[in-house]
Amino acid sequence: MRIARTIVLAASALVVMSGVAMAEMKVSLKGGWDGKKVPKGQQCTLFGGTGATPPMAVTGLPKGTAWVYVEFNDRDYGPLSRNGGHGTIGYPAKGASADLYSVPGLKGSLPGKAKVIAKARSSGKYKSSGYLPPCSGGRGNRYEAVVKAVSGNGKVLEKVRIGIGRY
Repeated sequence: MRIARTIVLAASALVVMSGVAMAEMKVSLKGGWDGKKVPKGQQCTLFGGTGATPPMAVTGLPKGTAWVYVEFNDRDYGPLSRNGGHGTIGYPAKGASADLYSVPGLKGSLPGKAKVIAKARSSGKYKSSGYLPPCSGGRGNRYEAVVKAVSGNGKVLEKVRIGIGRY
């Protein structure tokens, strides 16, 4: 009896672990963003750009996803390196996939049904009411997006990290 119980527990653990390891949500960049270099003109206005968020395609959204949140970060600048340091944008979602259209940087009011979930934590001349485009001055900083599938009650169902490029 004890051996059978151990086998059942071990099998259950394998099933649970395999479900965690097999994340299905995938994110791909669109609109000239290749994940290697921030496209010309997509930097902040302080460095001559008119940056906007990269458009993305998200597939494999978990059942129950009501929103897709995208947290933007500068991995090489500590104060803005995590938890949406460059802002968090939310898009309503239905079904298993979502096309996340580009929204302008520095704006608190966004087109379509996208909304600012959290404005960038930047301040002074770098202050933004929403998304802060890459603004390192071309030092080669690594920028990323953390894409989260979120339920109607705010629970994160799954997340994927994707590099959006260096600037």
